[in-house]
Amino acid sequence: MAPFAGYDMPISYPTGAIEEHSITRRAAGLFDIDHMGQFEISGKGADAFVARMVSAKTSDMASPQARYSLLLDEEGLVLDDLFVYKMPGSWWIVVNATNRHADFQWFSAHLTKDVHLADRSDDTYMIAVQGPRALELLERSSGTKVSETGRFCWSNISLGGAPVLFGRTGYTGEDGGELFFPADKALYVWETLLARGLSFGIETMPIGLAARDSLRFEAGMPLHGHEISPSINAIEAGFRWACDFGKDFIGKQALLSLIEAGPARRLVGIEVEGGVPREGYEVIDRDGVVIGRCVAGMYCPTVKKYAANAFVLKEFAKEGQPLEVRIRGQGRTARVVKRPLYIPAYRR
Repeated sequence: MAPFAGYDMPISYPTGAIEEHSITRRAAGLFDIDHMGQFEISGKGADAFVARMVSAKTSDMASPQARYSLLLDEEGLVLDDLFVYKMPGSWWIVVNATNRHADFQWFSAHLTKDVHLADRSDDTYMIAVQGPRALELLERSSGTKVSETGRFCWSNISLGGAPVLFGRTGYTGEDGGELFFPADKALYVWETLLARGLSFGIETMPIGLAARDSLRFEAGMPLHGHEISPSINAIEAGFRWACDFGKDFIGKQALLSLIEAGPARRLVGIEVEGGVPREGYEVIDRDGVVIGRCVAGMYCPTVKKYAANAFVLKEFAKEGQPLEVRIRGQGRTARVVKRPLYIPAYRR
């Protein structure tokens, strides 16, 4: 256990982080992610408000769709990344734990009189069910064909009588979903899913933060404070695709200027030999000149490689570029590789 965003969070269970990673890749993993925040936005002006606040296109969204987006400041720096759900008559915004209060203040500061903003985080519990057998587990547990819910869409289901909003989304590179339900049903839903997995012969285990990090890293998904942060702009981080330049949104003009000028650095994946690359480690060229820095790094259990994500000067960002990562004072052989290391199951 370790403190995280005001919560005591499981880094790993007795199963161990590497085995938890593997279980999610081969069967079904349960993730207690109630540290995430949830906002509800409603009112006559809600559609226009959400469109201006988030980077992604929202004008074409209809219930029951969901979409990944960024929350930017006026300089195009990433305040947070979000999932935006279109509900009947409202919007459901899922934010990162450490940013919950700051995000709420940011939305509040831009409210118009015809928009209502509510923080539903304390009343809502959130569990992710991820893996090749996750949908099977949910279908057999709920009696609902959740596999008919489109990717990046949601539906209403019931688990043992508990009302659940099922979003076919996730953060592991596997199929499955994220569940939202009343907080007082948390233990009941968690234990029900574990028990149903056992009774159905579906390997189902709880998964901690360490495996969640390695799963998302392999699948090329960003972690706020690492690949994205208020000191990183959306263009250098490679998230131009998450921005709809056909509308007005906070940070748009700054991003257009960055695109025109070209970013000075880029986010790349680096495969490393002879050591474990860690956040903060220097990336150097063959002459020992520092040309970047790692923002995340680890052993990747599925691909069985040591790898890092790093921001490097743009001239060193080409795939195959030889580099070194300075580990404990010594340069270790590295090269730029294509991201993601693991192609998400739903993209194959």
